[in-house]
Amino acid sequence: MGCCCYGVVGAIFAIITLVLAKKAMEIYNANPELYMGYQNVKIGRILAIIGLVLRVLFMLTIIGALIFYGGMEGLEEFQREMMEQQGM
Repeated sequence: MGCCCYGVVGAIFAIITLVLAKKAMEIYNANPELYMGYQNVKIGRILAIIGLVLRVLFMLTIIGALIFYGGMEGLEEFQREMMEQQGM
């Protein structure tokens, strides 16, 4: 189902993760002796950034394809032509 949303759902989750990681980092920095697992916050933040970058690149690719092929109709026509060439 996520592939049908063209990366929007993944981008939303990545942004939520970044906000939660920022809050967790602020709480940890206030009293570091009270908390364990700060490395998990850093890893989660890095993974959220990677996921967000990949989602943005995917969305830009889709937008570029739509522009290049002249909208959805052009993209569908291109897909039909490719399927015909492959004998499907």
